[in-house]
Amino acid sequence: MIYEYFLVFLGAAIPWFEIALVIPLGIVWGLSPLWVIVVAFVGNMLTVLALIVGFDRFQIWYNKRQEEKGKTVSKKSERAKRIWNKYGLPGLALLGPILIGTHIAAFIGMTLGATKKNTTVWLTISIALWSLAFGVLTALGFDFFTA
Repeated sequence: MIYEYFLVFLGAAIPWFEIALVIPLGIVWGLSPLWVIVVAFVGNMLTVLALIVGFDRFQIWYNKRQEEKGKTVSKKSERAKRIWNKYGLPGLALLGPILIGTHIAAFIGMTLGATKKNTTVWLTISIALWSLAFGVLTALGFDFFTA
């Protein structure tokens, strides 16, 4: 049985499978909805966090390279980043798991200038909410059709 939960963990960690597919499959396989939700959440969050940390290192390298070339950031670009950080990330994070996937949402958010902290917070909230939604709806729906 531990093997099956490991597959849920692994599936949630892999981009494109993620929680939207893995949680319903795990529950339909007959695994405990609570443990499927928890294991899938942890699996998805670990790889999203790794992406955020890795992207931060990439961004530092890229910025140093831009400075060496003598390019500066324009006032328009700075303003766009401030607006993005204020309004754009919550929407991307909350819609990402169902539209584009959590990993892509994290990458886009970081690319558009979201901070590591904000990206982590919003994606944690989003992944937790969607994990609960997929788990509860699947469990209720599965119970409805098997009763």
